[in-house]
Amino acid sequence: MTYDLTNRRVVPLDLDGVTDKAGLMDRCARALALPDWFGRNWDALADSLSDRTVWPEGADGRGLLLVVRGWRACADARPQEWATAQEVFAEAAERDPALTVALAVGGSAEHLTGQAGRSDRD
Repeated sequence: MTYDLTNRRVVPLDLDGVTDKAGLMDRCARALALPDWFGRNWDALADSLSDRTVWPEGADGRGLLLVVRGWRACADARPQEWATAQEVFAEAAERDPALTVALAVGGSAEHLTGQAGRSDRD
């Protein structure tokens, strides 16, 4: 469990290798530890992101920062679905200021493993 500088619960959502809505929903369900009844559709995702009672432990009282990584393949493969996903993320964040969704520029979590402190300029 990690927290950002504003003490929000940070949850990585790694979409590396995901190229469709079903994969995106599965990764969201896993990353956010959503309940079994999560419907794996856009409305269910919006509802879950807006419902603090299903947020990961420690996020309800502090806020949630969802960091989306490895999203480019999904965006390229299914631009319409990716546009809808971004709308869902944005609308949920607008409804609850304790939620922030950030799209990370760069690689996936796998790419970042062992890379702390390194850059291409080193």
